[in-house]
Amino acid sequence: MHWLRRLYDWTLSWAETKYGGPALFVLAFMEASFFPIPPDVLLMALSLSKPKRAFAYALVCTAGSVSGAILGWYIGTSLWASFGIAAECSQYGGGAWLFDHIPGFACSKFGTVEGLYQDNALIALFTAAFTPIPFKIFTVAAGVFHIALPTLLMASFIGRGARFFLVGGLIWKFGPPIKKFIEQRFELLTLVFAILLVGGFVVIKYAF
Repeated sequence: MHWLRRLYDWTLSWAETKYGGPALFVLAFMEASFFPIPPDVLLMALSLSKPKRAFAYALVCTAGSVSGAILGWYIGTSLWASFGIAAECSQYGGGAWLFDHIPGFACSKFGTVEGLYQDNALIALFTAAFTPIPFKIFTVAAGVFHIALPTLLMASFIGRGARFFLVGGLIWKFGPPIKKFIEQRFELLTLVFAILLVGGFVVIKYAF
């Protein structure tokens, strides 16, 4: 895991340069399709350095991530077979290199995602976009399992936007003291919000 820690530190180091904003867009773009480090770490660092720009950074992060989701979808629709067929999950017809080299990709997870898409693709994508669940496996799988691009875009924009603006908003409101709280309880925080939001969708669906 040493390489992952070095990658984390490298991601964070962009906050100390004048290219922090563009780097945030690029990192959010890559994370939505193949990069293992979530952009939240750089978003927090940049927002802490310039709290008044926290919402602007959240917008940049959202735009980068939604754009990256399109790349993930394209990988699934057009490039998937070119990565080779994995012997242990040949039923998916490709993705061998991704399964072998990208953290978060696994045959068992792909089967789970397929089932979630069959139940409700919009809610599955939104939940992945908002929570710490590896978003890239959902964006690529959306292409593999022929999820409509507008569905992906809607879920990505709402889920990623809600997540990044939540982080930016907390830092804008509370400043440095909130950073440790977010880092230690981020998974629980996003999970609670996701349950509430998805629960709201379910209530609307059956009540109206």
